[in-house]
Amino acid sequence: MEEIRDIPWEIKKWNWDAFMFNITWGFGNKTYLPLLCLIPLFNLVWVFVCGFKGNEWAWKKGDYQDVDTFLAVQKTWDRAGLIGFIIGIAVLILYIFVLIAIFRNITSELGPLYF
Repeated sequence: MEEIRDIPWEIKKWNWDAFMFNITWGFGNKTYLPLLCLIPLFNLVWVFVCGFKGNEWAWKKGDYQDVDTFLAVQKTWDRAGLIGFIIGIAVLILYIFVLIAIFRNITSELGPLYF
């Protein structure tokens, strides 16, 4: 039977990598609940659950001797997730600007629309 590990309060915080790269992060931390992110529409909610609960899942599945070791390992994962989030937001903003430019170009070529 699997031993239930107490979850220290220091690790109960947001995990950027579990939020952004949930499936990869899940395999790396031997926790497979992030695989539920493969379910369309359900994943829109589940990515946030992964972000909130990721550290707890990793702590339960890992062989960490102390909280400091756990936090050091998760810090590298967390940094990658935060950078991925920032890049994702930047790409989304760029995409929106490109769509606006295309729309403006199309409407200026059509001239005024009369209904």
